[in-house]
Amino acid sequence: MKRRQFITFLAWPNAGWPQDLRVRHSNWVHLIAALSGMACMLSSHSSLSQDLGKEVASEQQVFNNACRTCHTIKEGDNRQGPNLYKIVGRKAGSLPDYNYSSAMKGAGFVWDEEKLEHFIASPDEVVPGNNMKPYSGLASTDDRTKVIAFLQSVSTGRP
Repeated sequence: MKRRQFITFLAWPNAGWPQDLRVRHSNWVHLIAALSGMACMLSSHSSLSQDLGKEVASEQQVFNNACRTCHTIKEGDNRQGPNLYKIVGRKAGSLPDYNYSSAMKGAGFVWDEEKLEHFIASPDEVVPGNNMKPYSGLASTDDRTKVIAFLQSVSTGRP
């Protein structure tokens, strides 16, 4: 079959072609439809992972802007503030190689999402006498949620 005949065949499959060629055209249509569907599914997953990557980058950016001046997320790397690696589930003031304020050492609670949310919003209300000066809290609920999501992702290894 010549190129021109093939193009005509694709455009008008029932235009006087023999029955066996029309059947082949039908098979091509099914094949093209199946391949198009698979391409759509694969691109959807790719865009989903890109969206997840952007979300994680946004969470990290908020953490960097609000917390990284004093805190790290690397285990054992304490700076002006203690490292926040695996903070969720950790007893407040319990890292052995960090000099916490007496208020934080005696806080008597374990960090969870709710406690972090309140503490990031207003540290002095949750632990009066803490050493988080001059930090007075993060006003944006969305930003606090992003910081907590980032801290959890670091702890669980989520990308």
